[in-house]
Amino acid sequence: MFLVEMFQRKTTMPTAAEALAGRAAPIETAATHLVSNTPLKPPFPGGLELAYFAMGRFSAAEKLFWPLPGVHVTAVGYAGGMTPNPTYQEVLSSLTGHTQTVMVFFDPDLISYDALLKLFFEHHDPTQTMRQGNDIGTFFRSALFTTTQAQMEQAQAARTTYQAALKQAGHTGTIVTEISPAKPFYYAEASHQQHAARNPGAQMAAKGTGVKFPVAG
Repeated sequence: MFLVEMFQRKTTMPTAAEALAGRAAPIETAATHLVSNTPLKPPFPGGLELAYFAMGRFSAAEKLFWPLPGVHVTAVGYAGGMTPNPTYQEVLSSLTGHTQTVMVFFDPDLISYDALLKLFFEHHDPTQTMRQGNDIGTFFRSALFTTTQAQMEQAQAARTTYQAALKQAGHTGTIVTEISPAKPFYYAEASHQQHAARNPGAQMAAKGTGVKFPVAG
């Protein structure tokens, strides 16, 4: 019974009354990207677009984005929940509502949001609810937090397209990816930024379904 209750707590979103209070001040994080030495926080050059991707462990997911041509900077943090400025341990309590999230600032003239969505859907399993593989919890849930109406429409269209591709490939799962307007993003601690570069032998990104995202034309 104890294990069942623990599992349910980890996979059930907290109510506002249950959510941890957090804190007013941001937690300390790194100033620059470990690989590119680019500042992690604005101001950034004009013309960039902001997007957020949650697809399991952010330490592994972030590495998928930062090498891409057109990506200006990436950072990891917490989004989609209620607790302001949470710590990593608070997020793991399942009492913040946040999921581990990768922030991506990119140049839309060099790489499209659709290209980032393709990477997102192919590199994790969007049909798994409140988990990725053996990583279980609300903080591992699949989510796209959009910053413009155009992103919202593209994300919804991509979800529909990939669902059809899954069905055609014989995959019986239903995509559960949350798509919602971005709430505040809280930077994770410095030790989590570019974790894959700090720890080359760390776990790779979550396992995808093996189904490719259809490319028009």
